[in-house]
Amino acid sequence: MDVKFRRLVSTLKPQLKCLRSSRPVKFGWLPKVMPRQGVYLFSEGSRHLYVGRSNRLRQRLQSHCRPSGDHYTATFAFLIARHKTGHRKAAYARSGSRATLLKNPKFRRAFTRAKHRVARMDIRYVAENHPIRQALLEIYAAVVLGTKYNDFDTH
Repeated sequence: MDVKFRRLVSTLKPQLKCLRSSRPVKFGWLPKVMPRQGVYLFSEGSRHLYVGRSNRLRQRLQSHCRPSGDHYTATFAFLIARHKTGHRKAAYARSGSRATLLKNPKFRRAFTRAKHRVARMDIRYVAENHPIRQALLEIYAAVVLGTKYNDFDTH
C-alpha cells in the first residue's frame, strides 16, 4: 500500500472510536460550540443507520432534521422514505424522479414521517477538517458500523 494512503488510513480507526464513543445528542439540543467540519452518525439506540460528512456540520445536521427540509436537504429522510415505499433506486427520468415521487401522497407522507423520525434520532459527530480523511472516515464508518442507508451507489 502506498505510504501516503497508509498514513491516511491509520487515522480512521481512532477517529471512528471517537465518533462511536461521543455522547449522543438530539437535534433540538445541538451544542452551541461544535466543530465546523466533520463526520456525523445518526442512530436509533444501538442501531447505526447513516453516516455523513460536511464542511458545515451544524447547518448540515439542521438540514437533515428540519420539518421544512426538502428532498435536496433532508436526504437521509428521503432515503428512508424511498425504502419504506419501495422506491429504492434513483430515477433520472421524469417518471420516478424526486419531484414526481413527492407528488405521490403515499410517498409524501412517508417523507414527512421520516423527517420527524430523523429529528428524534441520536446524533454523534467528530471533527475532521481534512477532506480526504473526511471522505475515508465516512466510508470506513459506514462499512464497519453496517449503516443501512449508506450505499455509495453512483447516480
